[in-house]
Amino acid sequence: MAEAGKTTRNMSGVDRAAIFLLALGEKEAAEVLRHLGAKDVQKVGAAMARLGNVSRTQLEAVMEDFSKVVEEQTSLGLNNEDYIRSVLVNALGQDKAGNLIDRILAGSNSKGLESLKWMDPRAIAELVRREHPQIIAIVLAYLESDLAAEVLGLLPENMRADVVLRIATMDGIPPTALNQLDEILEKQSAQGSGTLKSSNLGGVKVAADILNLIDSASEEKILRDVGKHDEMLSSRIQELMFVFDNLLDVDDRGIQTLLREVPTESLVIALKGADSAIREKFFRNMSERAAEILRDDLEVRGPVKLSEVEASQKEILGIARKLAESGAIQLGGKGEEYV
Repeated sequence: MAEAGKTTRNMSGVDRAAIFLLALGEKEAAEVLRHLGAKDVQKVGAAMARLGNVSRTQLEAVMEDFSKVVEEQTSLGLNNEDYIRSVLVNALGQDKAGNLIDRILAGSNSKGLESLKWMDPRAIAELVRREHPQIIAIVLAYLESDLAAEVLGLLPENMRADVVLRIATMDGIPPTALNQLDEILEKQSAQGSGTLKSSNLGGVKVAADILNLIDSASEEKILRDVGKHDEMLSSRIQELMFVFDNLLDVDDRGIQTLLREVPTESLVIALKGADSAIREKFFRNMSERAAEILRDDLEVRGPVKLSEVEASQKEILGIARKLAESGAIQLGGKGEEYV
């Protein structure tokens, strides 16, 4: 829980409430606001309006704070864990919440591999960097793609391609091997208790998901290095990667949903480096006025560094993947559908 404290220490209560309500969704947030006074609604509404991009770490920290506060209300006479789980499922929905609920409820009691999901990426990288690449591959395959991508980017450059190659060629591992690795990591990280849920780790799709989320320069170098060992495997990974041009395959309703979540500044920079077909796709799904403003912004915007364009495009793709995971949109990519 210490990491959550660091993340929320400088946040006001109003900002934490704003992040929590944004995570709930329109219907649930409206239901909560209905029970607040006019001044409180104004304060929280203003905080929601001024919030920029909220990181996964900030969201988890706010949810963690919420669960801790609820857990301390012992006078309710309820099973705290069941109550917290019920509240979060009702608020977020089982699919939308995903593993977040389990991580919030089990975080303080997790160990081994499971405990890594609660650690800072730099701490994970430091913990595994001296391990054999196969061990690192298993660890990254176990983590969620965005966290695994951060850890991969912090590993020595000459190690990354080997790790990705091993992830892509991994076809699950025996539970006994997972348990042994879990025990080793538990001793190293010295944290509580947890249970491994699956040994079906790795594969080309997992490698593609991780590479989708790292910076473009590292991504290209890793794919080149993987190609030196196995050109066909490198091609298969690229086929499963969802890139900015693949947004052409998203239907109009999906693009409209995406536009509601993407910061305007990020969209302008991302489209500076996009071809006309992608631009028109976005223009077509805006109001005439909004499209006109966006065209003007693109025209008056000076040269933008390629690295900034790629970073904004990856930011938008990250938002698209999260919407797809929640079922709000459906992504179609090269070689495989993302649902």
